[in-house]
Amino acid sequence: MTMGSLGDVALKLQDGPFGSNLKSSHYTDEGVRVVRLQNIGSGFFDDSDQAFISPAHFAKLQKHECSAGDVLVATLGDPILRAAIQPKSLPVTLNKADCIQLRCDPDRAVAGYVTHYLNSGVAQSHASALAHGQTRKRVNLSQLRRLPIPLPPIEEQRRIAAVLDAADALRAKRRQAIAKLDTLTQAIFIDMFSRNGWDSWPSQPVESVANPGKGAIRTGPFGSQLLHEEFVDDGVAVLGIDNAVQNRFAWGKRRFITEKKYAQLSRFTVSPGDVLVTIMGTCGRVAVVPNDIPRSINTKHLCCVTVNKEVCLPEWLWACLRFHPAVLDQLGATHGAVMPGLNMGKIKQAEIPVPPLNDQRRFAERMAATVYHQEVSDRSRVQVETLFASLQQRAFRGEL
Repeated sequence: MTMGSLGDVALKLQDGPFGSNLKSSHYTDEGVRVVRLQNIGSGFFDDSDQAFISPAHFAKLQKHECSAGDVLVATLGDPILRAAIQPKSLPVTLNKADCIQLRCDPDRAVAGYVTHYLNSGVAQSHASALAHGQTRKRVNLSQLRRLPIPLPPIEEQRRIAAVLDAADALRAKRRQAIAKLDTLTQAIFIDMFSRNGWDSWPSQPVESVANPGKGAIRTGPFGSQLLHEEFVDDGVAVLGIDNAVQNRFAWGKRRFITEKKYAQLSRFTVSPGDVLVTIMGTCGRVAVVPNDIPRSINTKHLCCVTVNKEVCLPEWLWACLRFHPAVLDQLGATHGAVMPGLNMGKIKQAEIPVPPLNDQRRFAERMAATVYHQEVSDRSRVQVETLFASLQQRAFRGEL
């Protein structure tokens, strides 16, 4: 196939407004939608986490307006590139380092083909060679313009996109199934309240249901205590945002430190049943640490809570931090699930209802059944993802 660059096929290729042009203070409860990093998945647009700016402020940023069919590219994180087609007209990408808007020249490239390519291992490999940054890899607009892309004839691009779209539909169905299971957990939690009454149980601050003693609620090592270059290929695991961002524990990118380094940071050890809350990046995601966790510590991006299980079960605290509207309000949730400025202090002070342990156990048992089905679905999802990645590799090598 003929090779070109992403800049060759773009009618429009731009990043979002500069930081001073769009700050957290500009957000409103309703108005004009804003596209942000967390809205862009690999091949899908996630509309569950919404944010808005006022029409008056949008008038200052209209050159950043996105149209249906534009390709939105996240250029920060792991994977380095994530791309999705904008399903409807939306106004703004959030940050010039985070989101880039690409409008394809219809004579040169098909948006669906370009999107699949950017999400493929082939493009990720090229992006890794261009990327910069030590803690989190990213590519900037200039680097993205130079990203190589195979360019078969337009009809062949449409055929490849159609084949990958069909395969991608299986991935979408798997995501939908997992999302419905998550909704079931919320329904179980709400059902307990509706039967017992929202105010029938006493409330206590999270700090009071944690284990007695120092360090029951903690964040990970800061600054020079743990540097990125101290990560090694094997050893004691280091947990970060990716382990909790799905609102359940999942292994993401594996990070390790040596035994010697662990000896210095052992006070940050994570134990089975601890509750992890993300306090940087995508704030407010919650996960319970599984029983089979290897020896691990958490990073500064997580707040880790060791609960007193004679008062509160981890599953109950997890549900309160995820679903209880009054608790979410205390944590500073705005625009739905957005929690700007979430920190350990807010988590300690947030008051949660504390029902009798027997009620909590009944909830935990029902939740465990849902988690089992989520794990089965997740294993199936991994198999589908592996097959899809193989299909992508063949497509962009000209073997499909």
